[in-house]
Amino acid sequence: MIPKLSLSHAVRPRNLKGRSFVSFLRSLTLIWPGLPWAWLRGSWAGLILATAFGICLNLCIITAWIWTSFIDLEMTFGIWTATAIIWIVSTISAVSSFPKPLVSYRDEVTDNLFIDARDAYLAGDWLRAETKLQTILTLSPTDGEAQLLFGTLLRRVGRFVEAKKSLEKLARSDSGQPWQHAIRHELSLIKRDSHGNSEEIEPNAGIDSNAGPHHRKAA
Repeated sequence: MIPKLSLSHAVRPRNLKGRSFVSFLRSLTLIWPGLPWAWLRGSWAGLILATAFGICLNLCIITAWIWTSFIDLEMTFGIWTATAIIWIVSTISAVSSFPKPLVSYRDEVTDNLFIDARDAYLAGDWLRAETKLQTILTLSPTDGEAQLLFGTLLRRVGRFVEAKKSLEKLARSDSGQPWQHAIRHELSLIKRDSHGNSEEIEPNAGIDSNAGPHHRKAA
């Protein structure tokens, strides 16, 4: 059984400087047309726009500094002007509709479910805790605290690969930003525990392999 103090310490939001840095990185996506939606939301339209702008920018560079003897100055100026207009219009549009961070709003139902899941976790009732957390994540997929506890639960029951994938996915999402310190701590524990298990398995494997010839001789 894990003391409640250790769990509450693990899931308390920390590292405000990290959140500010992430917000700064989000703002930098405005520099490239289409990048805010392609990177922050996985939008195909944003990816197409970002790719199209990259092609236009490369064309500008080629006509201005590489194919200078083949392209007229007027055409080069026109390509640069068109690219600049695309950048200005896209940037203004992106600023006005910049995707906000995904925020988890927990209602009374999911809040009660989380309390039940936390209590089950502290009591070592892994199955009940997992069931409650899966229900929460079905109702509220962006609940970062529930995702963190779910990843911790997976680690505790020895499902290290699933735990690592779950926590790494949370670390990359907006809902995981307040929990970066706890996520890094959990990932370090997964690395430690999985390494310890592999060391325990290797001696056993050696014993089994050595036992084989003796059994064959006896036979």
